[in-house]
Amino acid sequence: MIYLGIDPGPVESAFVWWDADAEKVIRLESIPAFRITTYTLKGLLREVDHVSMEWIECFGMAVGQETFCTVAGIGWFASLLSGFDRPLRLVPRRSVKLHLCNSMRAKDANVRQALIDRFGPVGTKKQPGKLYGVATHFWAALGVAVYSADVFDPGQFWIEDLRNEAGK
Repeated sequence: MIYLGIDPGPVESAFVWWDADAEKVIRLESIPAFRITTYTLKGLLREVDHVSMEWIECFGMAVGQETFCTVAGIGWFASLLSGFDRPLRLVPRRSVKLHLCNSMRAKDANVRQALIDRFGPVGTKKQPGKLYGVATHFWAALGVAVYSADVFDPGQFWIEDLRNEAGK
């Protein structure tokens, strides 16, 4: 099964294709926010079984313009995806942290290290590891993909559930 994990961002979003059977990254791509079209999406979804995106959660703190742009980007992607036969799973960051690190206090570096501990080193061009090429914001997208491959939680937000609730 191929899982597409997405880390949305206000400027660009990270896309990681994770082959859960082989336990390896098969593709990485960074795309500018709001530059995805239906045509682009068709190519991104080729051979993908599941699509998961990191979801923004409220922690009671003030947020800035970047957060609102990210939320708008999530909506943009969800609306484009509605024309395809792929459900979108919205994965809270805390779920990824708890699953991979067993702690809500985990930071990005902890998530990165947990993935390396589990799947081995990134490797080099001559000797690529299962995570070869993963760097910077791709770690968050990989965490979402791995979590989605490991955990089926029907209680989580699925964009289709949100659409159905809105239609009532």
